Amino acid sequence: MPEPPYLLEADTRQIALGAIVEICSRKGWLLSAAHVRTNHIDVVATANRPPEQVMIALKAYCSSKLNLRDGNTGQNRWARHGSTRYLWTDVAIRAAIDYVVHQEGEPMPVFEATASTVPNTETEP
Repeated sequence: MPEPPYLLEADTRQIALGAIVEICSRKGWLLSAAHVRTNHIDVVATANRPPEQVMIALKAYCSSKLNLRDGNTGQNRWARHGSTRYLWTDVAIRAAIDYVVHQEGEPMPVFEATASTVPNTETEP
């Protein structure tokens, strides 16, 4: 790595979480869970775009909000890519939410949608 890693402190984690909630709302994406860690962010969202495009938008919006606080320092905050995946079933979505909210270690700024807002992807016979 050409520069030291960017670590999110308590205040910048709150800014990033707020940015994620805001951009999902603006875009009409259903945010099911988000957990902002010191060195990465996990998100479970339903969107009308491929997950790679959602990830790019989330990174850009978080960066713009962090730039308002810190100024554009020119430091890279995010890895070039990230892990993206499709979640095809209600079971997969709920497992991802559980992982993001409860299995990522010490709780940090976290968002979890209520059960009634999590999409039901199962089909009735």
